[in-house]
Amino acid sequence: MTPREPLFAGLIYNEEGQPAQVAQVGPDICYAIPDGDFLRHVDAIDVDQQVLRHLKERFLPMKDVLVEGVMQMMGADDPFTRAALEKGIENMDQMLEPGAVNAEDFRLALWMSGFRVIVNIHGEVVRVEIPGLDWPSE
Repeated sequence: MTPREPLFAGLIYNEEGQPAQVAQVGPDICYAIPDGDFLRHVDAIDVDQQVLRHLKERFLPMKDVLVEGVMQMMGADDPFTRAALEKGIENMDQMLEPGAVNAEDFRLALWMSGFRVIVNIHGEVVRVEIPGLDWPSE
């Protein structure tokens, strides 16, 4: 069985702006977070879950605006597309399930938008950066 590919590989940075690498430690896939001359290994699934929680917390209150904007960009105006988009935001945490999303395409789209996740050396999300939105951690 192949280990799960981290959803946010290449998008995780430490507080100094250094990128975290992906590493395998035994059966576990980790983000290796630079800490001076050391690399702190944190389970990737834990970091990915935190990021999705942060995104969901921010997106749910403005779900209607987001859905409307995406529908306009798509040129769609039907209730099925609206329902699918709303369900996608509500069930964002299910993106970690195998086959739920093409991780490579997802990461590419996020990278192209300037998306970055800043974590501390313990792998706790400090900030999620999306150009145009400023979301400090609570």
